[in-house]
Amino acid sequence: MSRSNPARPLKDFQPQHSFFVGVDSDGCVFDTMAIKQRECFCQLMIVCFGLQPVAEAVCECMDFAALLSRTRGANRHKTTKRVIAELLEGHPTVKRRGFRVPDFPHYFRWVDDPSSILSNGGLQRAIDRAADPAARKELELALHWSRQADAMIADRIRRIPPFPFVRQGLERIAAVADMAVISSASTVSLDQEWAEHGIDRYVAVIAGQEMGTKAEQLAYATKGKYDDHRVLMVGDSPGDLEAAKANGALFYPIVPGHEAASWQRFCDRIFEGFIAGEYAGACEAEQIAEFDRWFSESPSWQK
Repeated sequence: MSRSNPARPLKDFQPQHSFFVGVDSDGCVFDTMAIKQRECFCQLMIVCFGLQPVAEAVCECMDFAALLSRTRGANRHKTTKRVIAELLEGHPTVKRRGFRVPDFPHYFRWVDDPSSILSNGGLQRAIDRAADPAARKELELALHWSRQADAMIADRIRRIPPFPFVRQGLERIAAVADMAVISSASTVSLDQEWAEHGIDRYVAVIAGQEMGTKAEQLAYATKGKYDDHRVLMVGDSPGDLEAAKANGALFYPIVPGHEAASWQRFCDRIFEGFIAGEYAGACEAEQIAEFDRWFSESPSWQK
């Protein structure tokens, strides 16, 4: 991967077929979403950001933000900001204990900056440019947390196979369409997981957070290369749907909790319909409507 332009593999990619499929990874191909969020990101967030007195509340906020709501699958830094800056203060445990939620304004400003690349490399560049010692300290803390999470994932997330019917789906796609991983996870962990199970051979590029947002990744891979109606994004989060719509592409959801059934349906009829030009319209709308019903609009402690 080019250090100066991490997205170069996507931008330089040249079609071999007239169809393209982007596939998310965590929670879509692998059942790794919950274990990464709960056992790695969340536990380290509690320690690194000084949230130990309300650890249980942090875990509940993390579950809602990262797994159950419409921010499922978001970049780790956006999820962290949502938990600390938006959800945690309203949690009843935090109120009852009078815990003062810490503020990280410089880090959160970086998270919200549209020009930021929300990755370890992007954080390091922000640190290198930071003139304010307070800003540098916050960004260094965030980078420490993120790197620790990556190390924990590399050490602990092993031998988790793809969901049932994933391999069959990837085989069908690869026979007649180009394919890339479109993800907000780190590229290092994606490379490890896809190679471990021998499914990296089906995709032309494995794109992670270093290559931009999911919408940007999809644009780099497809714009000017495929007709929009011949581009399909497969994913398990609203962010995947948003990336598809931002690029005028089609979307097929892997419904959380029903991943095997979603992939079986994809293999049995959806992919064939996509290639035949019959998926757009009522069929896609039906799948998206089922998907939309799954997400919670508000956390359980507010109901």
